[in-house]
Amino acid sequence: MTVPVLRFTEPVGPAGAPLLVLGPSLGTSAILWEDVVPLLADRYRVTAWELPGHGAAPATTDSFTIGELADAVAAAIAEFGGQAFYAGISIGGATGLELLLRHPDLVDAAAVLASGASLATPESWRERAAQVRAQSTSSLISGSAQRWFGPTSVADRPELTGRLLHVLQDADDESYALACEALAAYDVREQLGGIEAPLLVVWGEHDQVAPVEKAGEIASGVANAELVEIEDAAHLPAAERPAATAAVLGAFFDAHSRREGASR
Repeated sequence: MTVPVLRFTEPVGPAGAPLLVLGPSLGTSAILWEDVVPLLADRYRVTAWELPGHGAAPATTDSFTIGELADAVAAAIAEFGGQAFYAGISIGGATGLELLLRHPDLVDAAAVLASGASLATPESWRERAAQVRAQSTSSLISGSAQRWFGPTSVADRPELTGRLLHVLQDADDESYALACEALAAYDVREQLGGIEAPLLVVWGEHDQVAPVEKAGEIASGVANAELVEIEDAAHLPAAERPAATAAVLGAFFDAHSRREGASR
């Protein structure tokens, strides 16, 4: 088994507060969450992780699965103290579902944003991997700008959306391609019934990558799931609408933080 090397940001928030781990979308880095973190760090100890070859995480030439990403996140949670809340976007959400299936005792509650129990088709991911190996991640900029952001997001948040596209351009090509191949093999639709933790499923109003149907598929398969839409967002709600994203996550985790505290 290969456990990928991920980078985790230094936790921000009160010592002794519940740990909240935030996961990325493919092609992004921890800056995806930078405007959400301050809105939650008053009552959570917040860390964000980065995929191999993205942001400050080391590149890799070793293949990995989404389940192995979850194993790496689980190892970090254990090092941070052994219990956490989790929220992830797209591939970070897929990692969250695998985390709930493979390491249920480590996660008190989780949120999956702009994601699915499977994403796109294996063929499309393999084609994207081949494109990146041949033409680099720079070849994805135009298409990603259209997929990632809602109709007004770039105009509303030009600086952050531009920085995110630079992160994509700077991502290590082989690491990105390997993540595409991990997504090609990812499918937990038949395993959703094994998730017992409280789960919040979030989608962006304009998301064409992981639309409401993907969110509904997860919610219908998980016994203790809630569905929430983020208005005026597409595939990266944490960057597009950070206040709304923080409000949705905060309300969900606050409720379960109180319940966990009362049960211990």
